Amino acid sequence: MQQTPLPKTGDAVVRVLREATLAPVLIRLTQRRASYRGPTSPMMIVYSYVVLATVGSGLLMLPWANTLPGFSPFKTAIFTAISAITVTGLTVVDTATYWSDFGHGVIFGLILIGGLGFLTGAAFLLILLGQRIGLQNLLVLREGVGVRQIGGLDAWVRNVVLAAVGIQAIGTTLLFLKFYVWQPLWDGIAWTEALWLAAFHAVSAFNNAGFDIMPADRVGGVSLTGFKGDYAVLSAMGVLVVFGGISYAVLHDVVKTRGTFWRFRLETKLVLIATAILPAIGMVTFLGFEYTRPQTLGNLNVLQKVANASVHSVMTRTAGFNSVDYSETSRLTNLVASLLMFIGGASTSTAGGIKVGTAVVINLGIWQNLTGRRHIRAFKREIPDDVIRRAMVVVLISIGLVALFVFLIVAVEGRSLYDVLFEVLSAFSTVGLSTGITGAATETGRAILMAAMFIGRFGPLALALWMIGPPVVERYRYLEEEVRIG
Repeated sequence: MQQTPLPKTGDAVVRVLREATLAPVLIRLTQRRASYRGPTSPMMIVYSYVVLATVGSGLLMLPWANTLPGFSPFKTAIFTAISAITVTGLTVVDTATYWSDFGHGVIFGLILIGGLGFLTGAAFLLILLGQRIGLQNLLVLREGVGVRQIGGLDAWVRNVVLAAVGIQAIGTTLLFLKFYVWQPLWDGIAWTEALWLAAFHAVSAFNNAGFDIMPADRVGGVSLTGFKGDYAVLSAMGVLVVFGGISYAVLHDVVKTRGTFWRFRLETKLVLIATAILPAIGMVTFLGFEYTRPQTLGNLNVLQKVANASVHSVMTRTAGFNSVDYSETSRLTNLVASLLMFIGGASTSTAGGIKVGTAVVINLGIWQNLTGRRHIRAFKREIPDDVIRRAMVVVLISIGLVALFVFLIVAVEGRSLYDVLFEVLSAFSTVGLSTGITGAATETGRAILMAAMFIGRFGPLALALWMIGPPVVERYRYLEEEVRIG
């Protein structure tokens, strides 16, 4: 039987199509690089403050910003603007008498923005206007407010602003009642003037700025020197400084947990404990070294001595108000004050310094190494190694920057190392206390202090971010080999 051949299928055609289909296809992929220094990077925080300082100095140069005829000198305006935007408080002129009401208003606005944070304030305005904040801006904003999550960041910003405004409003109300209702600052003071003085000093205290516009001839001295025996003013200013220096994150945690200590986050526990211990150390040492000195506390009664020592222990945490002249205090007092200034307040607060969290982590690391433990623990929690390394970087860079600024000013001004160290730490930690060096410094010395204020406000981490750039992915590691230390 003859077999019928099978009909040809479309194999040949299919084979040709397959060969064409299997031809190589080249796809070019472009890797998207994240900006680490451009206008959409976290460095935008620094860039925005440069712009604000420039605008602020321009406004302060206007003829109606000062009480003298003509324009203000650029060097005076830029120093004041940088001191205000970094909430430091160092001045080269008398703020109360040199600047007009318009100038005081500009300084007031710079303090508000500087303490709150430009990006936080800008984001809050966008939220009020119903505008959407893009992902890239959220990433930058996250760096500015110091949180990790992106979800709910708009609500976090809104709550930060509302809490800050609310606390400052309460402080303004209490000071207004004291200045106008309970005990007027002077006979015939207008309620509008009392309200403005209350608002300015409440904002300056909460933001740890240290600027004051009190008329010295009417209240008995500059800053708080005319209120040595006024417990109400000292207490109100001290409480505002403390609230501004412990950050919204800590306050939120305390409120959320209803003050239950064991439910606090580890950071909250460490900040609150350090906030209690450090001012106590400052108060005891201030009393011990100044108790009998007639230039400072010697002529006050016991209760007034304790009150003023307590206020100064709080103000050295980067606030800058003072009820005694620091050019008259003992060197031991200034040495302890320098240490407190260097530590500063809590992270993401209005305070400066290396921050109490950094100081606590470093001390815990030292203690754990001395006790032979491998990991750093506190309150049954372990602190990651990455946090420890960052704390070490912050401290070492800060010490290096302070040493550099001290060297430069000693070389330029020819003053003693001890006095310059106090002034540089006050500038770098954005405190504002002074022994008189700033006012008498040369133009070069003031420029160095401006650099210290600006760099100190944004911290060594921002400087390291600009210098280091994107993280390096290590694809391999070398063999370990020990190096002798100690």
